Amino acid sequence: MDSENWVSVTVGSRVGEVKRLTKETNVSVKINLDGTGVADSSTGIPFLDHMLDQLASHGLFDVHVRATGDIHIDDHHTNEDVALAIGSDFESYQQRELGNWSGKRVS
Repeated sequence: MDSENWVSVTVGSRVGEVKRLTKETNVSVKINLDGTGVADSSTGIPFLDHMLDQLASHGLFDVHVRATGDIHIDDHHTNEDVALAIGSDFESYQQRELGNWSGKRVS
């Protein structure tokens, strides 16, 4: 997260929010780990919205995603930046609750 592309990372209780802004995309992700499996996604990519819905419903957490990007070229940047934002949201919670596990393996 040492890039200028990260606008903000906010974590409280078990809810986190990440905003990522690049030349190609504008992404906002909010995750509630104590949710009920509800997804509210608008990425402009139907398959990505479907997969986010599946992730939330099977993971039993709530996810709210808003993303705009250069999908008129292709959907690569939007897919990538949504995934990076979700990963950063989980990583922020993990570091706060479990400490920094960077470079460690769990066996």
